[in-house]
Amino acid sequence: MKRIRRIKIHKEGRNIIIFLLLFLCITNVLIYSQFEKPLAVFNLCVSVLAFSFFLYFFRSPSRVVSIEDSSLVIAPADGTVVVIEPTEENEYFGEKRIQLSIFMSVFSVHANWYPVNGIVKFVKHHSGRHMAAYLPKSSTENERSTIVIESEGKTEILMRQIAGALARRIVTYAHQGKKCFVNEHVGFIKFGSRVDIFLPLDAEIYVNIGEKTVGNETIIARLNEN
Repeated sequence: MKRIRRIKIHKEGRNIIIFLLLFLCITNVLIYSQFEKPLAVFNLCVSVLAFSFFLYFFRSPSRVVSIEDSSLVIAPADGTVVVIEPTEENEYFGEKRIQLSIFMSVFSVHANWYPVNGIVKFVKHHSGRHMAAYLPKSSTENERSTIVIESEGKTEILMRQIAGALARRIVTYAHQGKKCFVNEHVGFIKFGSRVDIFLPLDAEIYVNIGEKTVGNETIIARLNEN
């Protein structure tokens, strides 16, 4: 598996960063002209820290992977594995699946990638609450988007983007009938969130609870497609 990494600003953050830069420049000029120098210096330091945080938050590393085995499932997000367990998935499958959940902190990359190559079979956005994303109920009660992908081996897996206590917007690029590929963004979640993956019960899991994942890089499972 070969990797090429480049970092840029995600398109979901570009307008926010431009607006923030203009706002901070105007604010600093006004404070510099109206107040004593110590306050102006303090405001400049705060502005630099705030702008740096937003640049960091909206970073979008270009992770390009080459994988020959189409049965491998790649982590759709940066974060920490918080759940691996059989769970009733009632929105689409209506049966038990292995739920694998990745919690994304505010410091994680918040772009999400497709975990397999295939075809998008189902997409649905749900309005909901904004409780902490690490809570089990967040998977079914928080604002969320559900995406079902049929892999090249004809196995359906479900990916769910979940908003958290700070996340107030889920962006999903997937649509029914779309051909999708690893290396391609499925969406973006702003300010802290979680991604759930529902796999067949016979899938082989390669990660453990507490393990860190790197989106579009960490192999999290293998589908039984023989």
